[in-house]
Amino acid sequence: MGDPVGEVMRRVRREDFLPEDKLAFADVDEPVPIGWGQTNSQPRTVEAMLRLLDVAPGMRVLDVGAGSGWTTALLAHLVGSSGEVVGVEVVPELRERANRVLERLELGRARIELAGDVLGWPEAAPYDRVLVSAQARSLPTPLVDQLADGGVLVVPVRGRMTRVVSEGGRIRVSEHGAYRFVPLLGW
Repeated sequence: MGDPVGEVMRRVRREDFLPEDKLAFADVDEPVPIGWGQTNSQPRTVEAMLRLLDVAPGMRVLDVGAGSGWTTALLAHLVGSSGEVVGVEVVPELRERANRVLERLELGRARIELAGDVLGWPEAAPYDRVLVSAQARSLPTPLVDQLADGGVLVVPVRGRMTRVVSEGGRIRVSEHGAYRFVPLLGW
């Protein structure tokens, strides 16, 4: 089957998701500011998170802190035509811009919603996978609660990449290196 994460990282162009004045930074392996105090995450970090998430075709995925929409698009390619990706973003302008790009790229199985009062998007739960591209101060239990049985959550918590697996009402938590992210607003 090859390397689906490596393949999708090569296929989905980061520059499609950057503001015009930041296009020169598309191939730079570092976070790129996208406005409103948010960033498009470092490609190496995104790849590591996607590998920890272990997305398969047909899965339902929640992308919290969707920002530019790049991770939502990457996830959409990984879940394929039989899967679904729901992104959530707190900045209305970023959500609008990201949805325009997703529509232009004809990624109909992916959409970005405007974040509400509850962390995540419980309306469409449960999810097989949840990716969080912002740093939490503690494990975000509302997102754990939105996982399907056997589901996986990947989230930076206090500078440590954290992987949570939900099985039979229990969770297993493991840490996978140190990372820096913008804060997960309100959490």
